[in-house]
Amino acid sequence: MSPAERPLSPHLQIYQPQLTSVLSITHRATGLALAAGSIALVWWLVAAASGDHAFAVAQYFWGSWLGLLLLLGWTFSLFFHLCNGIRHLAWDMGLGFELKQVYLTGWTVVAASAGLTVIAWIAGLAMWSHA
Repeated sequence: MSPAERPLSPHLQIYQPQLTSVLSITHRATGLALAAGSIALVWWLVAAASGDHAFAVAQYFWGSWLGLLLLLGWTFSLFFHLCNGIRHLAWDMGLGFELKQVYLTGWTVVAASAGLTVIAWIAGLAMWSHA
């Protein structure tokens, strides 16, 4: 007996990307980025507790262009996941399901995430330059 031929369900290659699907995928990706960033934070903390040499290596990495790029991505992931999580809480209360509101809150999440990331980096750089 051979398996029955069934139509395949539409998937990402079939549908055109829409704001709602892109934000949903991004929410999942930022959750993974936060998990990976948390492991990196643990590495930094262990390095700090392990002595001068281990901490200097960690600081050197996080001060490199790759480390700063990862920190920037982690910062954006934190704010995106937070803002989109608040949006999901509103949905859990039954609010914001009209199509116009879905798109308005979606773009608000993107703008707020970018804005909060910029504010955090400006504040962090200001504190770092005074240290």
